[in-house]
Amino acid sequence: MELDPDDLPDGLVVADSTGRVICFNAAAARICGTDPSDVLGRPIQSALPFQDLDGHRWWQLTDPYGGLATRSGQPERGLLLEGREVLVSARYVRTRPTGPVHRLVVALRGTEARRRSERSDAELIATVAHELRSPLTSVKGFTATLLAKWERFTDDQKRLMLETVDADANRVTRLIAELLDISRIDSGRLEVRRQPVDMAAAVRRHVQAHTTAGQPPDRFATRIVEPLPELWADPDKIDQVLGNLLENAVRHGEGTVTIEVAPAPHRGHDEGTAVTVSDEGPGIPEESMSRVFTRFWRGSKRGGTGLGLYIVKGIVEAHGGDITVARAPGGGAQFRFTLPAGAPAFMA
Repeated sequence: MELDPDDLPDGLVVADSTGRVICFNAAAARICGTDPSDVLGRPIQSALPFQDLDGHRWWQLTDPYGGLATRSGQPERGLLLEGREVLVSARYVRTRPTGPVHRLVVALRGTEARRRSERSDAELIATVAHELRSPLTSVKGFTATLLAKWERFTDDQKRLMLETVDADANRVTRLIAELLDISRIDSGRLEVRRQPVDMAAAVRRHVQAHTTAGQPPDRFATRIVEPLPELWADPDKIDQVLGNLLENAVRHGEGTVTIEVAPAPHRGHDEGTAVTVSDEGPGIPEESMSRVFTRFWRGSKRGGTGLGLYIVKGIVEAHGGDITVARAPGGGAQFRFTLPAGAPAFMA
């Protein structure tokens, strides 16, 4: 199969055995800001005058044509090209081991993706640090006060302070769990321990938890469409998904929160279970729909890390499912996730 170098997503520059450029694809032209016709046939040292971050000329340091004959290339590193940083790697092609370089292949990549990743990581650190500071300050303050003045407080005062410490410790634990989940999702290492799950019972359990915590029972409407197909999933992670979606609906929505569980086709042919959570609040602006499941998206200014829906999407997709967001019939937000039904492959 013939491959056009211009079809490659990364920059490709190839020099022949004399060091002259014989290939300069479209991505390389975009990254370098150079027309290919101005580069082809020129010595690669002048076509790509790379410098390292200390200002040294890279070609003189690496010397691909005159250096050690055992070298096979250069690993990717950041270099400067006329003041712009470019990620560069090189491969030395030899017709025989330890022979002269027959062809020099240079791959180029822009740094935009890496910078976006670095900004995202920096924002994650800043967000979590901010969220951790408040509960840790509270824990430190109350414990220091209790240790210093234990005898001066009544039992009720001690209980109140200890309950506050316990609640803040739980908040820190949740934040750490979110960080671990994000790490596993980003690296593709999120483990799913599948067991039979009664989705209807799980929904009812979460609704009962909210009413026990003080929400009026008529705030929730639960609809179960029977019979539901057999569902194998990780019960703890399904609880995490349901808990997050219901918490968002209660906190950020208004009116009745409706939860529907029903059988639904999954990806056109497989049987599945769909769970829909909707509210009657202001909803999500149309222009924000595409960002709902990204890191740090917040539907309001009521605090939080903005990581919950990102984790929810990662959990659902780790189960082989899908999740979407839309406007509910009552005008609020509507989240719907579908999970494939049936026993996992190892049970077949």
